Amino acid sequence: MAEAQNSPKSSNKLGQGAPPPLGSTTAGSIAVAAESTVATRMSAPPSFDVADFPVPHGREEEWRFTPLDRLRGLHDGTAVATGDGVKIVVEAPEGVVVETVGRDDARLGKAGTPVDRVAAQAYSSFAKASVVTVPKETVLTEPIRIAVHGEGGVAYGHQVIELGAFAEAVVVIDHTGDAVLAANVDYLLGDGAKLTVVSVQDWDDKAVHVAQHNALIGRDATFKSFVVTFGGDLVRLHPRVAYAGTGGEAELFGLYFTDQGQHQEHRLFVDHNTPHCKSNAVYKGALQGADAHAVWIGDVLIQAAAEGTDTYEMNRNLVLTDGARVDSVPNLEIETGEIAGAGHASATGRFDDEQLFYLMSRGIPPMEARRLVVRGFFAELVQQIGLPDVEERLLAKIETELEASV
Repeated sequence: MAEAQNSPKSSNKLGQGAPPPLGSTTAGSIAVAAESTVATRMSAPPSFDVADFPVPHGREEEWRFTPLDRLRGLHDGTAVATGDGVKIVVEAPEGVVVETVGRDDARLGKAGTPVDRVAAQAYSSFAKASVVTVPKETVLTEPIRIAVHGEGGVAYGHQVIELGAFAEAVVVIDHTGDAVLAANVDYLLGDGAKLTVVSVQDWDDKAVHVAQHNALIGRDATFKSFVVTFGGDLVRLHPRVAYAGTGGEAELFGLYFTDQGQHQEHRLFVDHNTPHCKSNAVYKGALQGADAHAVWIGDVLIQAAAEGTDTYEMNRNLVLTDGARVDSVPNLEIETGEIAGAGHASATGRFDDEQLFYLMSRGIPPMEARRLVVRGFFAELVQQIGLPDVEERLLAKIETELEASV
């Protein structure tokens, strides 16, 4: 697997070859990760060692919503990486460093430690990692595009996106095709850096995707994340945020459209471990069809040392048909009273009758009125992405999904 540096395009496959033992990772990177992220009070302590996590049985708090039989062996170690796993292609502007690195690279695992068995299995099983670096004070005018395409097999992967001090970048990660994928994705933001990430899960119907996303935000740095989930049989994503300095800000946006038989699970955790940092999370979902199941868990921990924290999280769900189910659980744990603000909200319901009546009273047919309500429900988030081609694609995808229910 060739290494690519300062190249506009780079490709590699995950899921090939036997990885070196876990201990090959440098102790320095593990120490930083252990200090910068903690588990929730209801989960096992973070660890890079698979043996530290028992095989889940579905009764555990962190697994009770997940249909384990549909994980295809990712949770119990029976899923073996195959040569036709996942292919990654990186298209980056000039000045960006794109590398394929071994397991001993010090940047791997620096942003966060695995917090469940699948994430630990992914960390111990990948052979090569993809690292994309934006040098300090580099301001990109074009996005970095990372295509992750499933080729039908099982894969374990690790990606790192690193921004130097005062660098600015937009990264689009596009997941397509068919695969059984477990991965860790690390975002490392230097002081004053600004990173926007758009992660799109547009898998084929049978794909399984389980991933932990770790963001470590430097002093006065800004992290904006958009997680968009449409495809796949089962998608379970675990975005996590921790702060490496004061003044950091995180905005976590999510959009999901859960169709018949799909299971889509988003488990957020924001660790306010540093004073005077901010976070804001807004996730919106629509569901349709029998056995469509969406899960949203929003955990925010304000540690005793994190004075001056300002945080808010919100989840809203729109149920379009009978037979769909939503589990929405916001959690807020506060260990200090010296904060600027903290709150959360969750709401799940059907169409707003008053909105429909308003539109129909102005001559809009009932079916078109329903479409307008759903478009407006999602448009607030989509329009904040700032990439016209991505926004148009997502709105078109939403329109396609609506054709099935309206």
